[in-house]
Amino acid sequence: MFAPRVALASLSGRADAEWAEYGAEYAGAAFLGGIALDENSREAARSLVDRDRKEFLPDDPLAFVDRELQALEDVPIRPGWNIRTTALDPLQSAAQVCARHDALLEINAHCRQDELRAVGCGESLLADTDRLAEYVGCAAATGATVGVKMRTEVEDVDLVRTAEAIADAGGAFVHVDAMDSESMVGEIADATELFVIANNEVRDRASVQEYLSYGADAVSVGRPSDEPAVLRRVRRAADEWFEQ
Repeated sequence: MFAPRVALASLSGRADAEWAEYGAEYAGAAFLGGIALDENSREAARSLVDRDRKEFLPDDPLAFVDRELQALEDVPIRPGWNIRTTALDPLQSAAQVCARHDALLEINAHCRQDELRAVGCGESLLADTDRLAEYVGCAAATGATVGVKMRTEVEDVDLVRTAEAIADAGGAFVHVDAMDSESMVGEIADATELFVIANNEVRDRASVQEYLSYGADAVSVGRPSDEPAVLRRVRRAADEWFEQ
C-alpha cells in the first residue's frame, strides 16, 4: 500500500500538502485533513473553530481536496484524505477525487469532540457499524482505496466485528488509534486481511516494534509529525523491522 511503512496521521487544520511534503523524506503515506464535506459536519467544524480549534473550512471542500492532491503529484509520498461527512453524495464525490489521484480515502470514525458526535461523525459513526459499512461501500465503489480511522476503548464497540464489516464492505485498511489497548491491533490483524496502520505514541524504536510485533503492517506518527528527529527514528525502526 505504501513504503516506507510509516504514515503521517492527520492533524486538524494543519495537515495539508505542505505538511505532507515536509515529511516525505521519512514516510510512505500522509493523511491530510480532516476535512468536513457536508453542511452538518461543516457546522460542527465551525463550532470547533469558535472554541479555538484549528479546522480546514474552505468554501469548496471538494475543490480543496483536489487542489491539495494536485500539489503532491510530484512528491514521493502516497497522500490520503481524512474526511468527515453525514451524507453519502459528498463522500462519493471525494472518493472519486481520491481515486483520480491514487490517494487513500480515510473515513473519520475517530474524533470524539461533542460537536462532531452530535451530528453523527467521529465516534458516533464508529458505534453504528451498519452505517459505517454503508459509507465504506459507497466510497469503495468508486475505485478508491478506502479505509477507516478508528480508536480503541469506545464503549459498546466491538472493534474486531467493526473491522470485519469494513473488510466485507470493500475497505482496504484501518488506521487504529490504540489508546492503551495496543493488543487490539493484533486482534484486528488476526481477524482480517485489512492493512493495519497502528497509531498512538509512536515515537521511537520500542514503540514501533511493539505495534509491528502485534501484526501491524505500518505505524503512523501524529503530533510530532513535523519533528524530523522523531520521524527519522520511526522510519529507521520500521525499515529495520521489515528488512529482518
